[in-house]
Amino acid sequence: MKASNRKEQISQEGQTSIAEADEQEIAVFVERVWSEDGLAERTLEAYRQDLQTLARWLATRGRTLRTARREDLSAFHGSQPVAVRSMARRQSAFRRFYASLVRNEPGFDDPTLLIERPKMPRSLPKALAEREVEGLLDAPDVSTTLGLRDRAMFELMYASGLRVSELVELPLAALNPRQGVLRVTGKGGKDRLVPVGEVALERIQAYLTQARPVLAKGRQPHALFLSKRGEGMTRQMFWTLVKRYAVTVGINAKRISPHVLRHSFATHLLNHGADLRALQMLLGHSALSTTQIYTLVAKEGLKRLHAQHHPRG
Repeated sequence: MKASNRKEQISQEGQTSIAEADEQEIAVFVERVWSEDGLAERTLEAYRQDLQTLARWLATRGRTLRTARREDLSAFHGSQPVAVRSMARRQSAFRRFYASLVRNEPGFDDPTLLIERPKMPRSLPKALAEREVEGLLDAPDVSTTLGLRDRAMFELMYASGLRVSELVELPLAALNPRQGVLRVTGKGGKDRLVPVGEVALERIQAYLTQARPVLAKGRQPHALFLSKRGEGMTRQMFWTLVKRYAVTVGINAKRISPHVLRHSFATHLLNHGADLRALQMLLGHSALSTTQIYTLVAKEGLKRLHAQHHPRG
């Protein structure tokens, strides 16, 4: 490609534009993996953005996604100072994109072959001690409307091990209080039934009768948990709540994450003898290997307990 043509690909914002052919390729790929694998919207959007980033970079070298070589992808990864997890996600998107092309066009040369995968650091989920969870659950002031809501959300997440996205996106119709179960739509649009404990049900019932009508302001919102505006909660809102309450009960903010109650739910169940495959179903993990990481958390806790209390620890 001539230098003059390359200059024409620079947008007014100073960012290289994407060739129309690449935009079409990306759109077809995203539609294909959505229909075939039912990936979550956030995953699809991440794939789209990663491929667009690659397409822009390739355009500066006079190449497209289809004409990219292995050396191009290696150079791309080397030129992008991103975290290991971000690089791994990008490589996953690129591999799926080119695997899709190979599958539909036999003979296509996959440029992602032989590219070394980044070594992911093994990080254990952060789980709170049971006494810390009790303190966090007791933190909301249940004499207030928002306190009733927050307590119900905390109790439900800890009782059922929901992901944050699953919690805030719960529709009102998902709860069956008579049977004590919750229908949850997880990753990839897969539904699962999750039991809800008596304490959580009591807190949810208090929220539904005393707080939700106030927040709904006479309307009929779809979401189970509502914000002050009478709309569904967001992940960011819930993360802010967890962090604020954690600080008030003396929990170090560095030990808090949006999934802290989910991680604590899983770890505490294993500590009390729960079956690993049953836990897999409760958490909605597609692979048992994903659930097994919690056994490492439980083992680490036992080691600390032994070192602290055993005479020869």
